[in-house]
Amino acid sequence: MKIIIAGAGSVGRYMAEQLSKFGHDIVLIDTSTKAVGRVDNQSGNIVGLVGDGCEVSTLANAGAKDADVIAAVTGDDEDNLVISLLAKQEFGVPRVVARVNNPNNEWMFNEMWGIDVSVSTPHLLTALVEEAVAVGSLVKLLSLEHGKAGLNEVTLAENSPAVGKAISQLALPRESTVVAIIRDGHVVVPTPDTVLHAADEVLILATGDVESELGNALIGNK
Repeated sequence: MKIIIAGAGSVGRYMAEQLSKFGHDIVLIDTSTKAVGRVDNQSGNIVGLVGDGCEVSTLANAGAKDADVIAAVTGDDEDNLVISLLAKQEFGVPRVVARVNNPNNEWMFNEMWGIDVSVSTPHLLTALVEEAVAVGSLVKLLSLEHGKAGLNEVTLAENSPAVGKAISQLALPRESTVVAIIRDGHVVVPTPDTVLHAADEVLILATGDVESELGNALIGNK
């Protein structure tokens, strides 16, 4: 695949180096010659391009018309939005991924700006910390489809109504499914007959606004 990464900071360079190891052809764009030069190009399939990813000419020089993915991962949300919009509208890039630096801007990172997937590092880190310390609370780990779906986690408390029941016995909403259970540090692939235990970390993929129903089934009334 041909992947263009706009932003040669630590995030962009890491992405370029890792993706290149899988055999992808990478073009790394940044306004800083020094930043582009820091990339470790051991695989030989990373091309550095000094230029402004917010300009159509720079994206054209990077070969955006043939790109499979463009990732806008600069440290500036405005730049990431502009790059994403140009990638989708001017070049019709099939998949556009954008980094959200300021959580207050996350609402803008949607299909109107040409973005297929956005990643908010502050929100993700907060969710992971909450997931590590919260018992008996539903935590959204990851938003998908611009918030239309999400990966949720709950660590079952001793008094959870789900403890001792098989998954098939739970009153889960139709728009949700249990995708994994972490028990004693090991991942359990769930089946309808899997019985839940106290302290199980249950991962649920859900669409729509079903958090209240999930809470009733896995946490109970507080």
